[in-house]
Amino acid sequence: MRIDRRALLGGATGLAAAALLPRAAWAADKATGEAMGDDWIVINALGGLGDPNRRGEADPFSPRVLAEAHASGLTAVNCTFGYVSGPGDPFEISVRDVAETDALLRRHEKDLLKILSAADIRRAKAEKKIGIIYGFQNGAMMGEDASRVDIFANLGVRIFQLTYNPANQIGDGSMAPENRGITPFGREVIARLNEQRVMVDLSHSGERTCLEAARISKAPISINHTGCRAVADLPRNKTDAELRLVAEKGGFVGIYFMPFLDVSGHARAEHVVAHIDHAVNLCGEDHVGIGTDGSVTQIDDLKVYEAALAEEIAQRRAAGISATGERPDTYPFVVDLRGPDQFRKLARLLREKGYRTARIEKILGTNFLRYAETIWGS
Repeated sequence: MRIDRRALLGGATGLAAAALLPRAAWAADKATGEAMGDDWIVINALGGLGDPNRRGEADPFSPRVLAEAHASGLTAVNCTFGYVSGPGDPFEISVRDVAETDALLRRHEKDLLKILSAADIRRAKAEKKIGIIYGFQNGAMMGEDASRVDIFANLGVRIFQLTYNPANQIGDGSMAPENRGITPFGREVIARLNEQRVMVDLSHSGERTCLEAARISKAPISINHTGCRAVADLPRNKTDAELRLVAEKGGFVGIYFMPFLDVSGHARAEHVVAHIDHAVNLCGEDHVGIGTDGSVTQIDDLKVYEAALAEEIAQRRAAGISATGERPDTYPFVVDLRGPDQFRKLARLLREKGYRTARIEKILGTNFLRYAETIWGS
């Protein structure tokens, strides 16, 4: 079960000596009127929920995790489930993961809601719950049978990322050197995803794979967590051609809070703003949002975290799934944009950049909601 995709890293969301931010800090913007309103819909197009300080627990939804998620203002988050890499049968792993998560959400129904439609996101907001969107980050579980799309759609999977960093039977990932496009089987999968009204996500894909998918798909596609290669030239970031085409087709682009936002690997909040600004200027303000690739729970002990990070990077390299720019000294989060206040801080920074309130609301959630209505229906 992968509510928090980075099981070892606990979501890679924060860098803090203290366990929790004071609750007064979360509420500070109410008094100043400088950040986001309580009525805003905030959607993380790729993230997770979990406690990085208590790894390996069967139930990631501790009281602390739930409290910080609520305090952050989060309305819904696309969480990664199923197979990404490693041993075992990808199909079996993915089915089991979805079933186990369904059971967990039933256990926490007062706080969490499984998202099947755009209306469910609005319902989560109205009922003061956190919406959990089921998503995949690797199409390996398809095997050679595109009809498996139907199985997972019926199980409630709403976002399907075609590849991870390497190539698979659908297409090439961002680290596949050949930069081949969508395979014939990949075309079948995309057609089936369109029929089932499942989002086609091209995060982690190679450039040609992304461009071809955007043209092949009968529905708009998304790149739920990425950066802009024109701002930081690294393979995990998307070229202007990819970003522009996705927007022209009516899709969605989510900017992540990851080290790839700066070629040094040490990304800060200013880099997040720079990538959002580039994407907005290129794609238009109706097609850009956030997909942080992290959660909102703070990390209590940095030294323990750094040891886990070094082990994780070594494992990813050995498995052949790491990306250029990943190193033990590059935290997979933005050091000054983390924890329960991350969305409010981003709103403040965008306001300081000159963004008006309506545009900031779009970026923090309503653009994804609009896109979800297009794909899933209202």
